[in-house]
Amino acid sequence: ITAVDQVSFDIAPGQILGLVGESGSGKSVTAKSLMRLNGDNTVYDAESRITLNMPGAAPIEVLSLRRERDMIPVRGGGISMIFQEPMASFAPAIKVGDQMVEQLQLHSAMTRAEARELSIEMLARVGIPEPARRFDQYAFEFSGGMRQRAMIAMALSTKPKLLIADEPTTALDVTIQAQVIDLMKDLVAEFGMAILFITHDLGVIAQTADRVAVMYLGRIVEQGSVRQVINAPAHPYTRGLINALPKLHDLDAPLTPVPGDIPSPLDRPSGCVFHTRCPEVIAGRCAAEVPGYRPAGEGRRVACHRLDETGARGAAQ
Repeated sequence: ITAVDQVSFDIAPGQILGLVGESGSGKSVTAKSLMRLNGDNTVYDAESRITLNMPGAAPIEVLSLRRERDMIPVRGGGISMIFQEPMASFAPAIKVGDQMVEQLQLHSAMTRAEARELSIEMLARVGIPEPARRFDQYAFEFSGGMRQRAMIAMALSTKPKLLIADEPTTALDVTIQAQVIDLMKDLVAEFGMAILFITHDLGVIAQTADRVAVMYLGRIVEQGSVRQVINAPAHPYTRGLINALPKLHDLDAPLTPVPGDIPSPLDRPSGCVFHTRCPEVIAGRCAAEVPGYRPAGEGRRVACHRLDETGARGAAQ
């Protein structure tokens, strides 16, 4: 099964890259690849590269590391991840605080007292009430939203160079969601942390990210600055995602979903992977030729045959 195909991006220190797309588009597989967390049956193409540049150290080629202990500087030290499922992110028989302290001591020279103090501070910063008491509780004593906030606090406490946030605000109400997003922005500004923010919510991306990559069936179909992509989408799939958003200024307007369903990776369409659902398909071409990933205006790249006919649609708007 080809889960992810020809995906390429970079994230600079202090930058937030949004990765958007429907469920099944390969966002989480891409994120887990950065930390080598996919299953043992995962096969990477011989030309695949994942490079982590750490200040004051030689670049780490993640795919060249063979032993689990060699991944310790990568997992939790260089890269932390906020997982999509908070229920499975904590060991149920170990107190939440003990788990936070353990990973801090693994990646730093902190004493247990220092690690406890920082952990309680981070629990407070993500909006958990009575953080000192919650520190000594088990995950089953937390609500679902509180578990997710504790997971966010744990990932942020090591101050990684890259934070992967996989749907980090899905289970949170809007006030806590805004608080968590503000916290991430503060940490970016304070520590120069880079963030890969994975979501299907374009509204969150518009308020959070600097750049955005749109993913469909394992391929990135459009990438550029948030203003470029949101204000003038160049790929038909990106336009479909934006048109599907509810319009608060026109409550009577009908929702406009992207037609059809995303195909299974077991049955990938030939040519452009989006051609089976595309309203702008070019007969005889889109189904036969894979579109190149080409420049479409300053800093933007798009994979669409329509660019040959129309130029960089939206780039000059």
